Amino acid sequence: MDIQVLGTGCSNCKTTIALIEQIAKAQGVPVTLSKVEELRDIMGFGVMSTPGVVINGKVVHAGGIPSRDKIEQWLAAA
Repeated sequence: MDIQVLGTGCSNCKTTIALIEQIAKAQGVPVTLSKVEELRDIMGFGVMSTPGVVINGKVVHAGGIPSRDKIEQWLAAA
């Protein structure tokens, strides 16, 4: 599963990355996690508020830290 976290490096973006890593590890779901920090690239996804989360090329979240439940649902669905 390819997951991209969109954000310029703010604390919310870092927290989002850490949460996804933690939950994926706990569930035993293999993920490839990357950060997209260039504003031009972030806007290319149509995301105007960060952090944003893109899973396998599809934007699933934008603005604020996603809840644990939401992350667990994404990982279970993939």
